[in-house]
Amino acid sequence: MIYPTIDQLTHGKFNRYALVIATAKCARLITDEYVKQRECAEMLIANKETDKTLASMIKKEFRDEKAVKNAITRLANGEFNVILPKEEDFKY
Repeated sequence: MIYPTIDQLTHGKFNRYALVIATAKCARLITDEYVKQRECAEMLIANKETDKTLASMIKKEFRDEKAVKNAITRLANGEFNVILPKEEDFKY
């Protein structure tokens, strides 16, 4: 069983396609943050400014979970919201 379910994530406000797009964009933000933290940690280690390990310098939520799972969790908790475009923004 997949938790949270699609119905719990969408709340009937938008379709699955919008959920997939929102999850992908959120996962991209999470991946970018992981890369930034890793580069910073590697630079500190290379310059011998710290004696910590690489893993200890990266936040656990970015290091231990897959980006998509983390994105779904954040969408379910309300940390990220799905914003749909207005109909008048579309040109037919």
